[in-house]
Amino acid sequence: MKHDIEKEVLERFQRYVKIDTRSDEEGKGSPSTECQFDLLRLLEVELLELGLKDVKLTTTGVLTALLPGNVSAGNGTVPTIGYLAHVDTYHGTSGKDVKPQILENYDGRDIVLAGTGDVLKVSENPELSKFVGKTVITTDGTTLLGADDKAGVAEIMTFLSALKANPALPHGPVKIAFTPDEEIGKGTANFPPLEEFGAHVAYTVDGGPEGEVENETFCADTAFVTLKGKDVHPGYAKGKMVNAVRAAAHLVSLLPGESLPETTEGKQGYLHPLAINGDVTKVTIPFLVRDFELAMLKVWEERLEGLVKKTCEAFPGLTYEFRTEHSYKNMRYYLDKEPRAVSLAMEAVRLAGMDPHVQSIRGGTDGSRLSEKGLPTPNIFEGGRNFHSVQEWIPLPSMVQAVETLIRLAELWSRERG
Repeated sequence: MKHDIEKEVLERFQRYVKIDTRSDEEGKGSPSTECQFDLLRLLEVELLELGLKDVKLTTTGVLTALLPGNVSAGNGTVPTIGYLAHVDTYHGTSGKDVKPQILENYDGRDIVLAGTGDVLKVSENPELSKFVGKTVITTDGTTLLGADDKAGVAEIMTFLSALKANPALPHGPVKIAFTPDEEIGKGTANFPPLEEFGAHVAYTVDGGPEGEVENETFCADTAFVTLKGKDVHPGYAKGKMVNAVRAAAHLVSLLPGESLPETTEGKQGYLHPLAINGDVTKVTIPFLVRDFELAMLKVWEERLEGLVKKTCEAFPGLTYEFRTEHSYKNMRYYLDKEPRAVSLAMEAVRLAGMDPHVQSIRGGTDGSRLSEKGLPTPNIFEGGRNFHSVQEWIPLPSMVQAVETLIRLAELWSRERG
């Protein structure tokens, strides 16, 4: 069965990454780009060909399906388990005309990316050395690869195919969801009502290296700072002009250097100015506010507003508006309510031949919002590295291990009762 999984997951991955599904932060619809439907419609057909039930693609780009269980419940109910992946790719790097490089029997040396001549260096990617003699997949240097999260899509589809092809593999009811626009924070905006989706727990297959089970994400807010100045003719501006552009630059310069994305790691939170938009009269700056502890978001926001007030003192006549918008909470707060969600995932990783390790994500997943809504949804590895980059790569053995983990996980849940 392993050989069939390896062949199938590679074929599916190659097929899916060649479909442009880049999302768009400025897009007004759902999905934010029509091209995401190109992959969703293909997956809809493939799910029907696999014989799944209740296959449904909504007008807002959420694709769901059900694989009925094949075990007897006896006393009690076998829980329905959800498996999720997102079809869109990162908006900041091209995902059009992806040309994956398939390196069979990788020799352990630096990899030249054929489209640009750039080099994927072992010194900067030491994990490559773990896959000497194995198959490694890279970009050609002109686009991202799209393993985030088309590897997860391919692994879930191969997992379903393996269950259908091997009826002896025990599993309870399996619910599938493929979502759009995760990369722009809207992956669950149009997710079905949880009672309709019907899962007891779910898993996003959207993590990194093999063996990882992610049980924590950032808590996340966005703070919007608007600075209002006063514009007059620059030739007669002395004592009259209040330049909001200069004030914005001053505000950004006040940010503590040790509390930025580029200076933090692990469990450290940060403030991140995303953009400066405006002119002399008015400038708006959105700030990402991130921390693993919910209470710390308020602390960060108070610090930021304090810096805004200092900026107003430095620019007499400057006024400001400050508002915050909640994005998601750390999934840890909700996974504690169903400890089996993580413990069985770790056991599945172990049964698939790896040492499991629990990780915290310095970011968020669709599972962050789903967990907050009431569906515990930790994240499982899909094997990729260097996400969002033209140097993205993924080892084929890690993809096979991801499929095997999903199979083991379905088997473990088939022995549980709701």
